[in-house]
Amino acid sequence: MSGQRRATSFDIAHLAGVSQPTVSRALRGSPTVSAATRARIEAIAKQLNYSVDRSASNLRSGSTRTLALLLFRDPSPDETLINPFFLAMLGSIMGACADRGYDLLISFQQLASDWHTDYEDSHRADGLILLGYGDYADYHQRLVDMVAQRTHFVRWGHVQPDQPGLTIGCDNLAGARTATEHLIAQGAKRIAFIGDATDHYPEMKERWRGYAEALAAAGLDRHDALQVDAISTEEDGTRAARELLARGKAFDGLVAASDLIALAAMRVLSAAGLRVPEHVKVVGFDDIPAAAFASPPLTTVAQDAAAAGRRLVDVLLAQIKGEAAQSQVLPTRLIVRRSSGAPLATQGI
Repeated sequence: MSGQRRATSFDIAHLAGVSQPTVSRALRGSPTVSAATRARIEAIAKQLNYSVDRSASNLRSGSTRTLALLLFRDPSPDETLINPFFLAMLGSIMGACADRGYDLLISFQQLASDWHTDYEDSHRADGLILLGYGDYADYHQRLVDMVAQRTHFVRWGHVQPDQPGLTIGCDNLAGARTATEHLIAQGAKRIAFIGDATDHYPEMKERWRGYAEALAAAGLDRHDALQVDAISTEEDGTRAARELLARGKAFDGLVAASDLIALAAMRVLSAAGLRVPEHVKVVGFDDIPAAAFASPPLTTVAQDAAAAGRRLVDVLLAQIKGEAAQSQVLPTRLIVRRSSGAPLATQGI
């Protein structure tokens, strides 16, 4: 190299003793090139200050090397809120894309728009990651349409048999069952549940099932008056908690289907003169950052946002490459804090 022109992939091929197509495949991260050969090629490319012309490479391969993350707006007065759990997942998704040589396009969507056809038709991304889809009954047909269009996509949500497309989710049933068992172990006998227990919100319905199973296993009665539907917003959590109190049925424990609901409910209980955990022991679900800083700190079921983000990217890329990919369920764990009345020695941070 004379230093008077930019290095090319042919220069790298000559120095590495391989063909130019092998260099191209190696720098794209193709699994058809051995790790040793890829490492040698990458070292020579770095020595020559060679950088891949992403635009030209994408045109040749028909790939954008871009994934699109579509965040859907939570129903709120100004329609700008995003569930804090999804924000916690965002950093992991971005890191996983960067590690795999992909750009990430983040788009804030309205469910009423034609996002499901727009991205497929415009070829702005090789695949879609869907977060925060709202009412599943309204959303389901969109998923069916995308499967028919052969759109590459994966979503975070409830994993169930025969659903369209690929889904990564947590073990909602086991998580809520563990949370309810924990309240029972702390002496709660009349435990309420706030969360939508219908097919419109399958994740919450599974959490309600876990709650109901734990009560049945402990021989405790489940009262319809102690369950109030609510979606995962503070506004709806406040409304539901007020409705629960207005029904006049005494309760000493509360399982909330999300931390946002739980935090709102604790404020309503406090305003009504009920102390947490002395009068009502409370458990949430998600372990959003605000949970640890609540007063009292909120016991909650933690979903592993970091692992979830990486898994979403890996499953989507496998699908894009034509490799075997399947929906997956990730485990949860209970984070014990003061709101459930557990002894200080057993509490998490």
